[in-house]
Amino acid sequence: MKRTHLPLNGLRVLDAAARHLSFTRAADELAVTPAAVGQQIRALEDTLGVVLFRRTTRGLELTPEGEAGLAPLRDGFLQFEEAVRAMQAGQSSKSLTIAAPRDLTEKWLMPRLAKIAAADGELRFVLLGTEEGVDFTQANLDLAIRWGEGPGEHEGEALESDGMVTVAAPGDPSPATIVWVGGPATDITPDIITVRVADAGLALDAAAAGLGRATVPELLAATDLATGRVIAIGDPLPSRQGYWLVAPTPQWRQKKVRLLVEALAG
Repeated sequence: MKRTHLPLNGLRVLDAAARHLSFTRAADELAVTPAAVGQQIRALEDTLGVVLFRRTTRGLELTPEGEAGLAPLRDGFLQFEEAVRAMQAGQSSKSLTIAAPRDLTEKWLMPRLAKIAAADGELRFVLLGTEEGVDFTQANLDLAIRWGEGPGEHEGEALESDGMVTVAAPGDPSPATIVWVGGPATDITPDIITVRVADAGLALDAAAAGLGRATVPELLAATDLATGRVIAIGDPLPSRQGYWLVAPTPQWRQKKVRLLVEALAG
């Protein structure tokens, strides 16, 4: 019989009925009716082409055919239990693989992971970039952080932010505009020197160096604003785009991932 055709539910009923030698007590264990147990046993007997139980004056008895299959059946269920425990072991793993944009990792993620790790010395982090895209299957990722308007095809939770903020070096900032790949569209007049960089983190660093003004995610600039490395030009503006914690549903449901999401998004 092919594995795909194994009557697993009927075999589970057989195990319970054989242990109790009673359809009624087996039904109590399985939270079904005695009639349902009887139906499962009859269906299993039809599938296997053998008689598994006989009713006698002393009660329910296993036939030799039923008795012959019982030991390997129970060994098989023990193997199933071990397989389930092995699969669930990842839930208690202290290792987490996270993919995030390089600039966000440097300016926002790593300081927060340091605090999380300080509270649990057994945690281990593997940090990957997202420059080449995010592949949860090949990279064995637990969680990713992406910039966009939503979580896309995955489960997700937005990181709280005030939107976008324009920043510049303290003092008399240059009127030049710094633009970055993936950043907001900006009208640039031809007579203003423009600096073009690869990401928002480099735009923020360029602004701090005095090369001009950059409009970047407030989340990314928060620490530099707090320390006075840059100043804000005007108030933050709402943005449809933002940073999202994302993962496919199986990873998203893992306890260790949920705890990390709560710690990062809280």
